[in-house]
Amino acid sequence: MEQAVQTLNLNDPAVFKEWQEFLESLGISNFQANELQQIDTTLGMYNERGSLVATGSVAGNVLKYVGVCNKFSTQGSHFNSIVSALMNLLAQRGVFHLFVFTKVKYAASFQHVGFHELARTDLGVILETGDAGVGDYVRRVAQAAADRHLTSVSKVGAIVMNANPFTLGHRYLVEQAARENELVYVFVVNDDVSLFTTAERLALVKAGTTDLTNVVVVSGDQYMVSYVTFPAYFLPTQDDAIRYQTTLDARLFRDQIAAALHITTRYLGSEPFSRTTGIYNQVLQTELPPAVTVKVIDRQTSGDNVITATQVRRALAADDLASVCDWVPATTYQFMQQNLTQLQARIQEGMNINGN
Repeated sequence: MEQAVQTLNLNDPAVFKEWQEFLESLGISNFQANELQQIDTTLGMYNERGSLVATGSVAGNVLKYVGVCNKFSTQGSHFNSIVSALMNLLAQRGVFHLFVFTKVKYAASFQHVGFHELARTDLGVILETGDAGVGDYVRRVAQAAADRHLTSVSKVGAIVMNANPFTLGHRYLVEQAARENELVYVFVVNDDVSLFTTAERLALVKAGTTDLTNVVVVSGDQYMVSYVTFPAYFLPTQDDAIRYQTTLDARLFRDQIAAALHITTRYLGSEPFSRTTGIYNQVLQTELPPAVTVKVIDRQTSGDNVITATQVRRALAADDLASVCDWVPATTYQFMQQNLTQLQARIQEGMNINGN
């Protein structure tokens, strides 16, 4: 007879060792610090012999590290018990919109307890459940276009950007798309792991594109390029993880976002520097066509230099804003001047200044 589900203290070396070995026996092998640090709570269930038979963790509104052993039990009972406990835990915290990224073999089990599939690859599946969903998100985005009187259009483009911060390079990409389409959605990555917060980045992109009347700037919510919420902890290598994450992201965009919003072209900036973004661009060019055409636009340059957000952040760190005044819109430059002390304090606290 199984014991009740209980909280596991992963800070206890013995508990962590047992938990890790149990998950490894089920083919989950990625226990890197950046994955583990995201965990808020881990639950576990033991059999009468004191052996771990089921576990699962939550990170924000994402279920992670879900693993069950069905030996000597009714098929599905351990899974249902641990997932129900995780969902009840989040409900007590007022969280009712949940995501899970899991192995293909667990997808049907999650669907049986109310999850809906968003995208899948041969390696894994992303599902969601709760009081909101991708359909609600799409309706909000479409309403943002309707509020701008941008309806009944036939050529719709899209850009997904982090914009950390919004530069003239980003602006150049938006301008190219705006010239070629009647409506352009700019999705700003919703992930507070950048120097500039999500709210700041969204505001700067909106401020820097106000004159482009056919451009609608919206949050990407949790549906686009959210590396924190796209865990690939059961994959063996980092390259596999990158391709898994980006393939799921591309398929979710193609099938759930682009199809509903009638997006026919997605614009990418060329990527000469970031290996991860380079892989992502390759995956998009493989996965999106023919449903969505992919156009890669060469990066904007200033003199002999490619304009990058990374260089802007380095200038901030070096207290040399003047050196990049020609690289950003006036609205971005003004924001950085007005918030220089706070931004530099964030850098001192260890914020990553690499990446776009």
